[in-house]
Amino acid sequence: MLGGHAHPHRVPTARGERTGIVVQAAQIPRTVRSTAMTGLATSIVRRARLAGEWARSGVAWSPLSPGYIADPYPTLRRLRERDPVHWSALANQYLVARYDDIDRVLRDHIHFSKDFTKGDVQKRSRFSRSKVSRHMLTMDPPDHTRLRRLVNRAFTPRAVAELEGYIRSTTHRLLDSVDGAREFDLMSVLADPLPTIVIARMIGVPESDMDRFSGWSDRYVRVVEPVLTKKEMTGVLEAQRYFAEYFGAIIEQRRTEPRDDLVTRLVEAEEEGDQLTTDETKVMLRLLLVAGNETTTNLIGNGLRALLLHPGQMEILRAQPDLAEGAVEELLRYDAPVQVDARFTATEVEIGDRRIEPDCRVACLLGSANRDPERFDRPDELDITRSDQGHISFGLGIHYCLGAPLARLEGRIALEVLLERYADIRFGTRLPCYRTSGVLRGLQHLNVRVRRRGRRIASRSTVLQADATAGPRHP
Repeated sequence: MLGGHAHPHRVPTARGERTGIVVQAAQIPRTVRSTAMTGLATSIVRRARLAGEWARSGVAWSPLSPGYIADPYPTLRRLRERDPVHWSALANQYLVARYDDIDRVLRDHIHFSKDFTKGDVQKRSRFSRSKVSRHMLTMDPPDHTRLRRLVNRAFTPRAVAELEGYIRSTTHRLLDSVDGAREFDLMSVLADPLPTIVIARMIGVPESDMDRFSGWSDRYVRVVEPVLTKKEMTGVLEAQRYFAEYFGAIIEQRRTEPRDDLVTRLVEAEEEGDQLTTDETKVMLRLLLVAGNETTTNLIGNGLRALLLHPGQMEILRAQPDLAEGAVEELLRYDAPVQVDARFTATEVEIGDRRIEPDCRVACLLGSANRDPERFDRPDELDITRSDQGHISFGLGIHYCLGAPLARLEGRIALEVLLERYADIRFGTRLPCYRTSGVLRGLQHLNVRVRRRGRRIASRSTVLQADATAGPRHP
């Protein structure tokens, strides 16, 4: 009571009890009320569409829901079983869930296009158009063929293999920064910075520029996300502008002062007199930054989490370190860093028993293909000794991931160094949490408790020990 009257922002319940503060509608600014009503309407429409999907097919795909982000694989299993070529009213696209169908779509560049301007790009915002600006991943032959041929001359297996020593020493250096700590976040300490540092080394970024280079990179890699806040959109566009200027200066310098780095190889790459233009080289460097960052970061985080959930598999790897390469392949299959690879139909096509018109978006669910029992024996089991390693986490066909060898190398070295340094690795006290993304699958944080070889790990409660054995509870 204030001055003999009830508080104006508190209302009694039916029983006369007071609850939390309630602001009257008249006191809310009109723009806020409008936004709230729009959000409510959007939520209602979204729920209605999902209900319609479920009624029609027995499954609904809601990739940004907390349950799906925590564990998408039960939904992906239902899609394979009930509606393997599924129309998503929510995303306005077809979803392809079975391995054989996805294999066909990704390998067929005649009937399925990567050129996103064939879709509804004219209806998109300025930011959306910048996201689908032309680069190698959004091109069809012959443009794609030309760029891929030139880039392959610069991004050679030998150039990647020569990075092994640097990657290993960098991994140790990053872990040295938390030496003596009983618990740390693997993502912020190792998985996030490692690929950026390696790419900077390949490009020839000087140590004095690393802080700002990493800052731009952190903002720019968000470009792959289908849903961004206004702040994130602004950050992506600013970083894109900074990189254009920065890479432009490096490219011009390498033309007159060549070095043993990727930029020089891109500048000098030639095929029958054809070379990359300055703008094409800038775009290629940005593309490498995005592809190289997300795939490797998510491979390291998802991979270690999977091993922590399956301690028997981790012990096999400790006892047989020569299995590391095969372990990386199985970890890529088990929890793919990239979950969706999209195409547009260039003509009328038939997938499964579904006929699809031209200019429709088709999303290939890579995580589903990698768990398809028609392709893999015991697909939901992690087995680092698995001989059949035909996962499609790096795509297939002419758009197969150019950076796959680098991601594999970084992932293998990260696992080897972690197991070499630490006699014991367990889940930390902070529960793992996945980032909200409709395309990528990667952890926001992964706290681990470790014991260096020759040291005794700090005691933990029975509950935490049980968590480490059974796996994390999803937030």
